Amino acid sequence: MASAEEASPGRRQTILVVEDETAVRSMLQRMLEKEGFDVATAEDGAAALDRFSEIDPDLVLLDVRMPKLGGFEVCRQLKENPESRLVPVVMVTGLDARADRITAIEAGADDFLSKPYDRTELLARVGSLLRMKRYTDELERAESVLMTLGRTVEERDPYTRGHCQRLAGLAVELGRRLGLPREDLLDLERGGYLHDIGKIVIPDAVLNKRGPLTPEERDVMCAHPAAGERICQGLRSLRTVLPIIRHHHERMDGSGYPDRLAGEDIPLPARILQVVDVYDALRTERPYKRALEPAAALEIMRTEVDKGWWDGQIFEAFEEMIVEDGLESSGY
Repeated sequence: MASAEEASPGRRQTILVVEDETAVRSMLQRMLEKEGFDVATAEDGAAALDRFSEIDPDLVLLDVRMPKLGGFEVCRQLKENPESRLVPVVMVTGLDARADRITAIEAGADDFLSKPYDRTELLARVGSLLRMKRYTDELERAESVLMTLGRTVEERDPYTRGHCQRLAGLAVELGRRLGLPREDLLDLERGGYLHDIGKIVIPDAVLNKRGPLTPEERDVMCAHPAAGERICQGLRSLRTVLPIIRHHHERMDGSGYPDRLAGEDIPLPARILQVVDVYDALRTERPYKRALEPAAALEIMRTEVDKGWWDGQIFEAFEEMIVEDGLESSGY
């Protein structure tokens, strides 16, 4: 049986109890508070969603049968929302309600309890899920530190300020148009923010140099994708983002870096980010060039597709996106 301190050392965790029976709701609140948890309550599904947004709980104890909005729909909405999908949801079903449990699995529930409550089982399941939530929170904090580091690296170069945010947004939109699953879209968003994190190893004299780089300086610049991969590879949660970081400067004809990959050997998310990255570079002023208008940037990219540098199908989808979404005329 786990207490709040065992589940999350140094911090009291909050449990949202959603139960329409007043007596049962009060009993659960007293039991959990006695173990050192902070407890918030809601009497129905609609109130649960409102309460969740107010308190951002660490776990939800959710009854199936409730007025206004049932537990299955509450669970489904929480698990479909990127802001809440990692919060554990324990659904309370009838003792022999096999159909309810199947529906709860489909809705994304993390665990189940049966009525009448067994105190020892309840506390054991809650404690186990809250320990996992703590580990997840630690991973998210580590990712947040890296994201902040990526933006800090970007700030070293006044010409690329906002570059990572633009890339993340455009890459996700392009990936969505190409039919990528949600997991790949998340990788593209993270890759947009982290792709240039390896530039932390590049001296300012090289990063902000006006004019062409020497061969030695170019070697230093070309080292940043591999350096970025090394910085991020300690986090298992970023393992699917590493190929984007390492390979966003490859070219379809094998003339890119660092591994001179060619064609479909370049991971699809990296090929998507390449196209967005090149467009943004052409559209913004840099120490060595002026910013181009959208039509001129797209025309240069067409010639580079003809040279075999970029994925032609991805570029066509990107060009359609720029025109159809009005980004060309909006001054992006």
